[in-house]
Amino acid sequence: MQKIGTTLALVLGLSLSCSAFAADRRNVIIFIADGLRPGSVNATDAPTMLSLRRNGVFFANSHALFPTFTTPNASAIATGHYLGDTGDFSNTVYVGYPTFNTGNFGKAAGTPTPFLENDQDLGDVDDHYFGDYLNEESLLRFARQHGYNTAAVGKLGPVGIQDVSELQPVNKGFATPTTVIIDDATGSEAGVPLDPAITAALTKAGLGTTPPPRNQPEGNNATPGTLRANVGQQQWFADAVTKAILPTFIASGKPFAMVFWSRDPDGTQHNQGDSLNTLTPGINGPTSRASVKNADDNLKQILDFINSDQRLAANTDIILSADHGFATISRYEIDAAGHTTASYAAGFAYKDATGRVEVNPGFLPPGFLAIDIGHALGLPLYDPDSLISDGGGRRYEPVDPPIPQQAATIRQRPFRGDGLIGASGANLNQTDAKAIVAANGGSDLIYVPDNNLERVRAIVSFLTTQDYVGAIFVDDQYGAIPGALSLSSINLRGSAALPTPAIVVGFKTFALESGNPLMTAVQIADTVLQEGQGMHGSIGRDNTYNNMAAIGPDFKDKYVDTMPVSNADITPTLAQLLGFEIPSKGALQGRILVEALRGGPETIHYDRKAVQSGKAGGRSTVLFYQQLHEQKYFDEACFIDVQDNPQDASCQ
Repeated sequence: MQKIGTTLALVLGLSLSCSAFAADRRNVIIFIADGLRPGSVNATDAPTMLSLRRNGVFFANSHALFPTFTTPNASAIATGHYLGDTGDFSNTVYVGYPTFNTGNFGKAAGTPTPFLENDQDLGDVDDHYFGDYLNEESLLRFARQHGYNTAAVGKLGPVGIQDVSELQPVNKGFATPTTVIIDDATGSEAGVPLDPAITAALTKAGLGTTPPPRNQPEGNNATPGTLRANVGQQQWFADAVTKAILPTFIASGKPFAMVFWSRDPDGTQHNQGDSLNTLTPGINGPTSRASVKNADDNLKQILDFINSDQRLAANTDIILSADHGFATISRYEIDAAGHTTASYAAGFAYKDATGRVEVNPGFLPPGFLAIDIGHALGLPLYDPDSLISDGGGRRYEPVDPPIPQQAATIRQRPFRGDGLIGASGANLNQTDAKAIVAANGGSDLIYVPDNNLERVRAIVSFLTTQDYVGAIFVDDQYGAIPGALSLSSINLRGSAALPTPAIVVGFKTFALESGNPLMTAVQIADTVLQEGQGMHGSIGRDNTYNNMAAIGPDFKDKYVDTMPVSNADITPTLAQLLGFEIPSKGALQGRILVEALRGGPETIHYDRKAVQSGKAGGRSTVLFYQQLHEQKYFDEACFIDVQDNPQDASCQ
């Protein structure tokens, strides 16, 4: 392996002698720099990553899976399956019941649309879906069952997903897992317990067992967000890896498989305060750049530790990836020319309970899609994330934009953006909502629990008229609907255990600079964050293009891989290197990246393709993708005017 940076002094007085390694069994590390765009990697902000790309394998044609959110791509990285198999369709999903309705973790029944970046929510969903809601074997679980030390460290949510069956509740709480799981919640009542050996190693290293809190205010429409990266918390995570976890693993004499999930640059780009209410500099300001450097520093520390012993370096393969790309948020403009939205939801003055205006005039409020669909269907709207008292019980709070906010009685807009449309407001084990919106950011999910075809058609017909819509996909069971492509066209229809959305809406994206579209991208986003902050989730190439590279004894040196690759290819490739045959239930799997491995071919043939939906008002959803063997790699999709040949169309 190429050495990168200086060598760290060994810690804890541990001697990494040759006898400590099982030479015939590889170690593997997956390092995720959450939300890192390939264009952000440069000699100033990310010298370690740049060196890794130059000296190892640079995957120059890489892809995140759509919807381009963290937990969906975490599920793909964990299992090697596309989302139609894992069922992790977005960070916020409809799970088919109100979470904690069995009293797990001492909680009362809550939302049916949980945000999955939470260990207790993941555990509760596991409890309702066979002990593992992903319904597929993960690399870390298979590795620990076959004699490997395993760990997942970093960002709350995707870390637990790497071996999510370890979060299955026992006596309504967490048992101590075999895989080391360290995240934001570690050391708290909501966290996953630590093995005593790791607790002792952390204590001996002077780290304690609780990471520092993340201190990055998101701000509001009048107050800028954070002006600093998440340095303190992530330094603790990196120290935990190099000063406690890896030394303990090496001392055991067993091989290891580890995932390190850096929240930066994602978390900082979301909350950055460099660009309040303006699209420039957006996520290209100094705070965002500092977050890229923060992730790079974490990677350097881990690589320095690995490279500090020649035998360890010669036996460890490392894959670097990002779960998705990123864009700057627009809550107002719908194109680079400055045209603004005509959404129904944008026509109200939104004030909080104190009377403060919380949404700029004419801007899209959080939950605009749920508000607009409820209005179009003439159905009442309730907030699944806001429960209020009702005669000794609890019910979901009604939402009505024309009515001023009244504390604990009615909301003008959904708290997080999610919506129960046509519901009674009752907190039921099986919802009576006619449609459910799970709001996520650059795309939203729409569920129709009773599978009513006419309602699905009505919603799609409405969506084709909205100026913020960028692409529409519909569950195959509803047949061809003008303006929409099928879920199977983007691998969202498979063997998933969780409910499958009826409709997936990608919001519009555009570039401020036509000559630099990936680094100046803007997207409409259904979010509580502000215009000028950062978001992802769309099916623009700015979001599907993630940063990927690899280095180690099994990967080629100084090789630029121009074949299409994706996050779903990571586990099949590492499983091959470890000699694992991981069992599978679904058929939507990634491929082994043979061209990147020593002795592999220099090139593999692939095709660039496009598919077009039926037209609605002269417009269609057009999907551009690449295909290599059976695998599809989704570049971008858009709702545009097209002619008879979709190959002649363009999203730019």
